[in-house]
Amino acid sequence: MKDNKYSAKYALIYTFLVSAILLTPLFFYFVYMKNIHSIQNELFLKEKSLLVVKAMEEFNQNDEFFEYPRFKTFTSGLYDESFHPVFTLIDKPINYFKDGYYLDGNDAYLIVKLPKERYFGARYLILKNKISFAPVYEKVFIILFTIIGLVFLLSLFFLGSFAKPFQKLNKQLDNFIKDSMHEINTPLSIINVNIDLYNRKYEQNKYMQRMKAAAKVLSNIYNDMDYLIKYERLHHEKKDINLAQFLQERIEYFNEVARMKNITINTEIQECGTVHMNDKELQRLIDNNISNAIKYSYEHSNIDISLYKKNEKCYMSFKDYGVGIEKVEKIFSRYYREDSSKGGFGIGLNIVKSIIEKENIELKIESLPKEGSLFLYIFSPKSINKI
Repeated sequence: MKDNKYSAKYALIYTFLVSAILLTPLFFYFVYMKNIHSIQNELFLKEKSLLVVKAMEEFNQNDEFFEYPRFKTFTSGLYDESFHPVFTLIDKPINYFKDGYYLDGNDAYLIVKLPKERYFGARYLILKNKISFAPVYEKVFIILFTIIGLVFLLSLFFLGSFAKPFQKLNKQLDNFIKDSMHEINTPLSIINVNIDLYNRKYEQNKYMQRMKAAAKVLSNIYNDMDYLIKYERLHHEKKDINLAQFLQERIEYFNEVARMKNITINTEIQECGTVHMNDKELQRLIDNNISNAIKYSYEHSNIDISLYKKNEKCYMSFKDYGVGIEKVEKIFSRYYREDSSKGGFGIGLNIVKSIIEKENIELKIESLPKEGSLFLYIFSPKSINKI
């Protein structure tokens, strides 16, 4: 389904671009066809003018009166040297004072100069009819929509054909990642369980603590990848979560990871009510911030995590005293990493961005290179429920 949307999206883009390129010759074709239509109308009026002149030529001077010819397709009239009507069926004043063919909006005029004193004292024969370019517009629109339709269908066909090998490869890669994730989860769970059992049976030592911390780092990466894989396929149920309690639990989870770098996590957590969110998404938001704070902090430094309520809003902040961020505007791009030596895949903050946009959580960032960063999340009163 996603691949079909991709093909349709780019087929529309290519259709727009090709159609825009073709508009120039189509415009000149339109102008050309209008001129042709106008010339055809001019020839039609000239032909009819000959009929009027012929009728006047055939007039017998012995007849009491001359029955001026009338036609359904045009009107005409005889005018003197000053363009005053001698006899006319034209209901509009004439704005043109020279023989020839003229267009005035939808009105077409043909002015034919007559010999002097030959046709009832008239000097000019003027014919008028309504000219419509509707056939030209109709033809141009048919051509335009035919081109757009053909280009779109061809683009859709070729994009779909070209994309098939990549779709197959992408599907195989997705299946490989899913299978790999499943295979990783099992030994990772066994490692965590056995470390916990060992710590209960024997005294804790620094080697086991390091193993436990490393396993938690792996678990965080695993959870990010698992979230990305299942994000579009699963419906994330929401529930009321005590934010202070949930945050404290996640801090305790990462304490061992922080101790690996001799980092102290300072907390100032106040009761802030409950948030109506999916617990997996809230965990990804908090875990990625704590994990990044540890990852980019200097050894033997501090991390300050606070939670407080102000003006009916809830504020949750994560502050580290580490390397800082040079390009704040890029950190939410997927796979972007400012320091590749720190590990990770560059997906954590991209996940955080998708979650805060979905939940309308405001984010403010302050960062200075080599001094540290502050991430402040503001939950609106709508998302906060009182305890």
